[in-house]
Amino acid sequence: MNAARQPHRIGILGSGNIFGRYVAGLARYPELEIVRVGDIDVGRAKQAAGDHGIPAWGDDAELYADASVDIIVNLTPPAHHARTVITALEAGKHVYVEKPLATTVEDGRAVLSAAAAASRRVLGSAPDTFLCSASQTARKAVDDGRIGTPIGATAFLSHSKAETWHPDPRFLFQAGGGPVMDMGSYYFAVLVSCLGPVRSVGAASRIGAERRTVTAPGRVVDSIEVTVPTHASAVLTFASGAIATTLMSFDVWDTELPHMEIYGTEGTLSLPHPNFFDGDVRLKRHGDTEWTVLEPAVELFGAVGTREQALRGLGVRDLADAVEGGPQRANATFAFHVLEALCAVEEASGQARVVELTSTCERPQPRYSV
Repeated sequence: MNAARQPHRIGILGSGNIFGRYVAGLARYPELEIVRVGDIDVGRAKQAAGDHGIPAWGDDAELYADASVDIIVNLTPPAHHARTVITALEAGKHVYVEKPLATTVEDGRAVLSAAAAASRRVLGSAPDTFLCSASQTARKAVDDGRIGTPIGATAFLSHSKAETWHPDPRFLFQAGGGPVMDMGSYYFAVLVSCLGPVRSVGAASRIGAERRTVTAPGRVVDSIEVTVPTHASAVLTFASGAIATTLMSFDVWDTELPHMEIYGTEGTLSLPHPNFFDGDVRLKRHGDTEWTVLEPAVELFGAVGTREQALRGLGVRDLADAVEGGPQRANATFAFHVLEALCAVEEASGQARVVELTSTCERPQPRYSV
């Protein structure tokens, strides 16, 4: 281990579907040692600890009370994020929570208040994919003026087909889920990193199929009643004046649309899927006959197209850096602003009006050398 880095002892709260991705991803950083698993299902916590060689396990209360744990990585379902994050902060832990920070703006504000009251405790939140090569390369191209002044962007989110692979995807189709809250944070985080804070949101949305059939191996349910919109279109106006058009849908199973593009007065950037860390960022300036693949601005997280791209942990490392006094990029203020923009999609759609955001944030400090 690098002697300059302080070791941190991590407890993971929640041992569900994404647990293994965090365990494998955190193994990249020897200074981040997983020492406990906590879950309201103690049997599942015991199984997870045994499968991954983690020394301690128990319920959530035991995790909060464990004095040897200084960082809690919160992998509970989104509807439980606000309560469990506040409890962990009050227990004196640093906290990194999976996206979104909370499921409502009101709960998000409560989380920020708890973080402010927790003396010398650091709160971070997913997504962390905007920290890696694809988003950072696009950010550098924007900052270097490679496309001139940013005018607009498009972001297209199609279905992950969760019914075919997730054993219990009910949370994706109920309050706190849907394509906007589940996957929109990846897209919005990249847009805010590249273009700055959002000023207002207009949107329209609907439910597609009202009941979904689950075909995943090992499924615990056969069908799901859908209670949240599964198809949403939104227009984001940024404080900079740039305008982004977004489509977020669990009803688009197949498409030839690009994942993300950013348009400027002098050219266009094409970005890969923001749920993954790396991938080609392409530039075509006005007058060019071909697209140019840009050199990555930071090191790759892993080989593109492999399982490494689904691992997690970079955001936890970012939080640990902040605990040691370094900059925190996936910070709570940034996460809350992304959350408010996501919630504004539902509000704007339901009230048929443009919603002005109340929050703002600084663009996260880039990871590349300026």
